[in-house]
Amino acid sequence: MNMKTLLATSAIALSLSFQAQAASVPDGVTLAAEQSYTFWLLDAIKSMDPQINTDVEGSDVLRNLFEGLYNEDSDGALVPGVAIDHTVSDDGLTYTFNLRDTAKWSNGEAVTANDFVYAWRRLADPATASEYAWYMELMQVENASAVVAGDMPTDALGVTAINDHTLEVKITTPLPYFPQMMVHASTFPVPQAVIEANGDNWTQPGTLVGNGAYTLTEHTLGERVVMEANDTYWDASNTVMKTLTALTINDQNQALTRYLAGELDRVDIPAGQYPRLAEEYPDQATSTPYNCSYIYMLNVGEKGPEALKDVRVRQAMAFAIDRDIIVDRILQGGQKGAYNWTHWAVADFERPHSEWADDMDQAQRIEKAKELMAEAGYSTDNPLELRLQYNTSDDHKKIAIAASQMLKAIGVNIVLDNYEWKIHTDRMQSQDFDMARYAWCGDYNEASTLDLMTSYSGHNNGQWFNDQYDQIMADSKTAADPQPLYQQAETLLTDEMPIIPIYHYANVDMIAADIKGLPQNNVNNTWYGKDIYRVAE
Repeated sequence: MNMKTLLATSAIALSLSFQAQAASVPDGVTLAAEQSYTFWLLDAIKSMDPQINTDVEGSDVLRNLFEGLYNEDSDGALVPGVAIDHTVSDDGLTYTFNLRDTAKWSNGEAVTANDFVYAWRRLADPATASEYAWYMELMQVENASAVVAGDMPTDALGVTAINDHTLEVKITTPLPYFPQMMVHASTFPVPQAVIEANGDNWTQPGTLVGNGAYTLTEHTLGERVVMEANDTYWDASNTVMKTLTALTINDQNQALTRYLAGELDRVDIPAGQYPRLAEEYPDQATSTPYNCSYIYMLNVGEKGPEALKDVRVRQAMAFAIDRDIIVDRILQGGQKGAYNWTHWAVADFERPHSEWADDMDQAQRIEKAKELMAEAGYSTDNPLELRLQYNTSDDHKKIAIAASQMLKAIGVNIVLDNYEWKIHTDRMQSQDFDMARYAWCGDYNEASTLDLMTSYSGHNNGQWFNDQYDQIMADSKTAADPQPLYQQAETLLTDEMPIIPIYHYANVDMIAADIKGLPQNNVNNTWYGKDIYRVAE
């Protein structure tokens, strides 16, 4: 029997019914006359293209200019986007998404299933050279690996437009969290005709056509992004906030000063200042768990230093860094020291026991680090010379200085290299670094984002490739309970130490007291301008 027919006849009527999420203004609340929201960006947005962007801050902007199949509410639960619901076949391998017929592009044209097909094929197409092409593989979309590798044409990808409002996706392994993956910007639809007519310039203000709640009216690279409410958006009548402005300010202390002067409505709190600000501004200073992990990535590839190919050196460096000093004395915002990759607040995840994290105090770790360095042929009298690269930020600089002092005590002399974000990431992608500050925010609230360290990941810039790790992560896709496999993956990372975990993030922000609707209980901090509003003072 034809497989498509078989899956169609066995498809169950499992329809997820959601209640649409929009700005929900409580009764009795008086809205401010001016509905504008200005937020802070540390770095310039590298790309406004959903299939090209790799940055968390870029995703914050893209979620407002485009809309995928689903969105998230303030608790991280799925709510309708372009899709109103979906069904899944009995074997869990075929998803059928039912799209709303009122979804439109900002030029007034209808958003159709073909727009998703085009976007997903474009993401997987080697010609696009997207760093997120591997996300199609992570989603287990049929033939994704072969398409990404260039071994099959893009139309072999397991995504089909049944009609204008029905999108079918075939995956190779049942993934209970598959719908959650649809909130990622790389899966958002894009307008084929506009891209083909304008090439790389299609993302410019006045040219960009999106399907989100806002349109792009200004983008001055490294300075500001301005977005205005989109009157063709299907839920435009419930969009209260009319203007979103993002200001790029590389200096965090300057950004805080401008916030306190009333120029910004939200800003990250610089390291060490949360206790004071929480006391002075209890209605504005906030700290909540955030699904991001801060690491130093080590270049163990061909272009990396020979010394870092020695696991003893990598382990010694990890042991020597005192995380308590970093989170309790430098950051002071509710962050937690990290001895593994996956954030402690990720759903259902439990960190496996490890000797260095659980059975040693810091003094013992340092002694062990010195022993390992001596075995590898290094000491304070014969130090290893390395360069530590980080992107511009006072916080990153403070942590890097502290880490360099800690590493010096075991015979590692560190030279600090500071670059702007684009140069920093470009150098990492070309393996032009020894060790580099990096942070990874989970694309969804599930520990399978451990896939970043696989050989097929587009972000494994340190080029640590391990067949056993790849197999563990592959097996996790078919396991009834993947959690033990995630623990095995974490244990292998500890044994091999291709990264040095530093801390798990908290969202430590100043948020203007009259801004309401920003999520405070979503570990991924996924926010949408259409859900927020400003109240009258």
